[in-house]
Amino acid sequence: MSKDGLLEMEGKILQVLPNQICKVELENGHTITCYTGGRLRKNKIRMILGDKVRVEMTPYDLTKGRITFRL
Repeated sequence: MSKDGLLEMEGKILQVLPNQICKVELENGHTITCYTGGRLRKNKIRMILGDKVRVEMTPYDLTKGRITFRL
């Protein structure tokens, strides 16, 4: 899949769920469910409550996303 159509936004982690899934509040106030991306999972980078993160979303489903970077 090409990365041309992906939306990138920044947000803050509200809740950490099992299996490296998080609830993230975006800058615009929406709350989405996100999972950690490949490099974050591979390098065992953990997310904690209150972390600022960069999220990628597809325009087809704006309720789910992938965390690509921890700020």
